[in-house]
Amino acid sequence: MGYHQLTSRERYTNLPALLFSLHSKSITLLDPSSWDDKNDSYYLQKYKEKKGLQTVLALCMSEVEETYHHWHVFSSRSAGVCIRFDRQALLAAIDATPGTAHDSVNYERVRDARRRQTALSIDELPFLKRTGFAPECEYRVLYTSKDRSLRTLDVSIPISSIVEISLSPWLSSKLRNCVRDTIKSIPGCQAIEVHRSTLVGNSTWKRFADNAT
Repeated sequence: MGYHQLTSRERYTNLPALLFSLHSKSITLLDPSSWDDKNDSYYLQKYKEKKGLQTVLALCMSEVEETYHHWHVFSSRSAGVCIRFDRQALLAAIDATPGTAHDSVNYERVRDARRRQTALSIDELPFLKRTGFAPECEYRVLYTSKDRSLRTLDVSIPISSIVEISLSPWLSSKLRNCVRDTIKSIPGCQAIEVHRSTLVGNSTWKRFADNAT
C-alpha cells in the first residue's frame, strides 16, 4: 500500500512545543545528537565533521497524511499535536533564513549501499536514512554554520502558513474544547482550524461495519 503525498508539510510534536511556536511565530531546529535513531544522528555528525561546521541543526516533518506510526512515534500520546503547514508559505519562510536547506529524505537498504559503485557523497548524508524508516516519508529542514555554535535555532514563520492543527486521537473529549479554545486565544490564531484526530476512533468508519451485509 502506498502513502498519499500531501502538498502541505506536517509536523508532529507536543502541545507545549506547539504553544511556543504559536506565541513566538517560529519553528525550532534542534541538535540531532539526542535522536533515537543513532544511525541518523551519526550521519549528521559525520556531515558536520567532513564539512568543517560548527553547527548542524534539523527539524523533521512528514509529506504524507496522518498514520498511526506518526502519532505513536513522534507525538506525546494525549499531549501530541500535528501542525499542517502550507508548503509554499513555510518553505518561503525557511528560505529567508540564511544557512537553511530543506529536502525530502531518501531511504536505502544496507545491501543496496554496499552495491554502489562509488562511496556516498558528503552532501547525501543529511538526507539519507535506512529503508526501515521509509513509512515516515520525512521532509527535513537543516541549518548549518561554520561560524556559529548553536544548540537550537528558532526560524520565524507567519502564522498564516499554518493550515490546521490536529489534536491527539488519544486526547480526552472532555479536554478537546479547552485545548482548542486555548490555541485560538493566541493572537493571530483565531482563524486556524483546530480539531481532534479521529484516526483511532471514527464514527463514519465504524458505520461501515454496522451496515455490512
